[in-house]
Amino acid sequence: MSTEFSILSASLLFLFVIDPFGNIPILLSVMKGVPQKRQYQIVVRDGLIGLIILVCFLFFGAEFLALLHLETESISIAGGVVLFVIALKMIFPSPYTKDVGPVMEPFIVPISIPMLAGPSTLATLLVMVKSYPKDQLDLLFSVGAAWGISVVILAMAPLLNRILKEKGLAALERLMGMLLLMMSVQMLVNGVRSLFTHTLAAL
Repeated sequence: MSTEFSILSASLLFLFVIDPFGNIPILLSVMKGVPQKRQYQIVVRDGLIGLIILVCFLFFGAEFLALLHLETESISIAGGVVLFVIALKMIFPSPYTKDVGPVMEPFIVPISIPMLAGPSTLATLLVMVKSYPKDQLDLLFSVGAAWGISVVILAMAPLLNRILKEKGLAALERLMGMLLLMMSVQMLVNGVRSLFTHTLAAL
């Protein structure tokens, strides 16, 4: 792709896709009955597992895409469409149920997967790996920054819930959804422009 890689933009993109504020209500429901000190330990433990999954996809995602023989333009267009759908779901969220049944200490699910290293985040990471194959270290920094911020937000879930309340969290999620929507459209436009340019060059 012709666009230059930006660590800040990539970090924000990953942060918006992970959507830690939108995950706070779910986290609070699965952590119900778990002592607060233990909650911090669980978030850090599962957060590290999520980071390992993200790093594995970062360094081995290109090989996976090579096996599928996918072009950069198709990845960019598909990624833009996926992020567009994710953004719409953030802006118009479906109601969640707070009653999750008996209290069980979460392990890997739902914090590692799908909160931190869910299908949306992994798909976005694959798009970025294919689009910027020479910027893996910068991508690693971006993923690490988004992961660190997300883990801190999730660890502070009880405090943020008391401060922002349900409406405040919903407003933040919608704001992140709007920003992600704009980024998804730009990714889609870049992919279509690149495909159009290559098609003309081949004629």
